Amino acid sequence: GDSGKNWLVMLGYNSDKCDAVMQEWREQFVDAVYPPSRDWAPFCLHILSVVWKILAAFIPPVRLCGGWMAFVVALVFIGFVTILVGELATFFGCVIGCPPGITAIVFVALGTSLPDTFASKTAALQDDDADNSVGNVTGSNCVNVFLGIGLPWMIASIKWAISGPNAEWTRRYAHDYPDYAESAAFVVPAGDLGTSVAVFCSCATFCLITLWLRRRFFGGELGGPTVIKWVTFVVYIGLWALYILISSLKIEGKI
Repeated sequence: GDSGKNWLVMLGYNSDKCDAVMQEWREQFVDAVYPPSRDWAPFCLHILSVVWKILAAFIPPVRLCGGWMAFVVALVFIGFVTILVGELATFFGCVIGCPPGITAIVFVALGTSLPDTFASKTAALQDDDADNSVGNVTGSNCVNVFLGIGLPWMIASIKWAISGPNAEWTRRYAHDYPDYAESAAFVVPAGDLGTSVAVFCSCATFCLITLWLRRRFFGGELGGPTVIKWVTFVVYIGLWALYILISSLKIEGKI
């Protein structure tokens, strides 16, 4: 509306560019509300996702502020959806009586990884090569491990190093970690993490070797002959199932 246009004018946009930006923003809401097709399958999918489409329409057009505003708002939305999906997955695991470790590697991991999956699928369909689709997967895992774990752990370590032990820390950890009883430390019991990491690294290495073989013999990491595509799909699904199976058996104490 006029208030939005006045706000854009205050940011230094001329009237014509303001009109173009606001028109593009309005079209985002129109596209979000109206189904893309009258066929039953796309229509049902639209009904299931229309709420998320409307929420995504609030992300500003990329031509606004050089795309930075869309980038920041999109990150906030992704963070919100990830937290929501993670909490719902944890709640679902609790309801069905699934151990927390298995809930984490199955439901929480699946829910928080679906945005990356769809992003990689979109990149694979739109790009001429597999760089973005494969790079999105590896890059997002790097962010999860190095930043998602490293930054909170670093902040917690600094906090406990400065504050020292309190009554709760002493009750939980002083007996098992007597060397830190006076100074305190950020404690994260490893549990069965070693086995899960070892299995994951083995499966990930096998996947990278498979991608290299596909490029060498079939001309690319994605696509290729139909049989090869399906074989690759089945193998990768099997590796995921193998990881879940071995990690779950370890968590349950069966191996």
